[in-house]
Amino acid sequence: MDEITSKVQEYYGKILTTTNDLKTSTCCDSDTTPDWLKAPMANIHPEVAGRYYGCGLVAPEKLLGARILDLGSGSGRDCYLLSQLVGESGFVLGVDMTDEQLAVANKHLEFHREKFNYGKSNVEFKKGRIEHLDQLELPDNYFDIIVSNCVINLSADKAAVFKEAYRVLKPGGEMYFADVYANKRMSRELIEDPILYGECLSGALYWNDFFRLARKAGFTDPRLVSSRVLEMHNKEIEAKTQDIEFYSTTYRLFKILELEEQCEDYGQTVRYLGSIKNQPHEFKLDANNIFTTDQMTPVCGNTYRMLAEGRFAADFEFFGDFSAHHGGFNGCGTNQPDDIDKTACC
Repeated sequence: MDEITSKVQEYYGKILTTTNDLKTSTCCDSDTTPDWLKAPMANIHPEVAGRYYGCGLVAPEKLLGARILDLGSGSGRDCYLLSQLVGESGFVLGVDMTDEQLAVANKHLEFHREKFNYGKSNVEFKKGRIEHLDQLELPDNYFDIIVSNCVINLSADKAAVFKEAYRVLKPGGEMYFADVYANKRMSRELIEDPILYGECLSGALYWNDFFRLARKAGFTDPRLVSSRVLEMHNKEIEAKTQDIEFYSTTYRLFKILELEEQCEDYGQTVRYLGSIKNQPHEFKLDANNIFTTDQMTPVCGNTYRMLAEGRFAADFEFFGDFSAHHGGFNGCGTNQPDDIDKTACC
């Protein structure tokens, strides 16, 4: 594990100095930026944006006043984006283990404070490994939201990452993160290749292993938000990985104790009020649960709890309870990236 960690530190501290140094397009965010995020993105310092190596967009809905932890914050791009979304009353903590990345992030704290017109910066960076948040003395049940952008695949101890994330999240809190996944497990030869590992490929989890690790940590019902097939645009690396398919995928994990491993039907429905900022017509919880404003929508028991026990409770009306069980709920589809286009919305 220490050897892998050292290789990652070298790759992201010494070898990569800008996004252009990447040898594939794996660690690049090709997701379309929604209009409401374009202005906050434009406020970020060019040097911070130029050292960005994420694969997704980790800005979920309704963040005002939230306390957020960014695992593997790098040069701080996502932290400074989220800083604007949580507002001056919120707080964003970035954790990273690479000195060169942290130096860039800390260098521009004052620039962003002034840019956002804050009296005091609401962003802080700490050096540490995302597997060992306890060594940073981060308290239990503290953060509303945890984000991470194409970093967990680089960790040598992914089980510890999910365990620590669950510990520091508040009850009802959420881990909302983008990462690279594979349709099969990696060979030892691929894992030991420093370029493949640094390019976010050979550290990618086989998604069934991800489900197992997440559930063991306490995240009972992982929810797939979005996914896309990754194209590397590098023939040599494609030859090494052969027939393995890679996906950039965003998941939501909720810290809710009573979630069930399967989606169960209790005859419940919800109605979205259209009150979430920038989501007046519909709200997407995940790939299989998209709620139209003022429309009654049947939901499984887990989805009901995710909405009722988290930060979206005030944005819905809830009908029904858990007094009568009607069997399995058939609307939630699959959470595997390769089947996302085959699933139906609830």
